[in-house]
Amino acid sequence: MSDLDPSIIERSTEKMHIWLKELAAELGVSDRRYAYRALRAVLHTLRDRLTVESAAAFASELPTMIRGIYYEDWNPSRTPLPMRDVEEFLDHVATEGRLGGRTEASLAVAAVSALLKRHIASGEIDDVIAVLPERLKKLIAS
Repeated sequence: MSDLDPSIIERSTEKMHIWLKELAAELGVSDRRYAYRALRAVLHTLRDRLTVESAAAFASELPTMIRGIYYEDWNPSRTPLPMRDVEEFLDHVATEGRLGGRTEASLAVAAVSALLKRHIASGEIDDVIAVLPERLKKLIAS
C-alpha cells in the first residue's frame, strides 16, 4: 500500500487514537483532550528546542497525523530556542499545554517520553536527546 492511498488517513487516525489512549493511561487520566494538549505541548517544546535538521529528522519518525500536530504553527527561523535549563523547558510546556505549572508539565514530559520510546526507534530518540543540553537530556531520557 503506498502513501498515495487515502487509507493512510484512516491508519494515521487510528494511530492517533492509540497514542492518545496510551498517553491518557500514562498520565492517569481518562480525558483524551488533556492527553492531546500534553502531547502537543511536549512535541512543540521539544521541536522548538531542536535544530531545524534534528526537528525534521525526528518528525519523519512520527505517524502522519501526529507529524501534522508537531509541525503546527512552527516557525523554523526562530529555532532552536535557547532553553538551557529544565525549569525554562517545563515553563514552556506548561504554557503551551495550558497545564498547571512545572509539576504538571514534568509529568507530561515523562509520559510523552515514555510514549515516544514505545513507538519511535530508539536510535532516533537517542539522536534527538544527543543535541539537547545536558540538563534537558536527563529530563527527556528519564
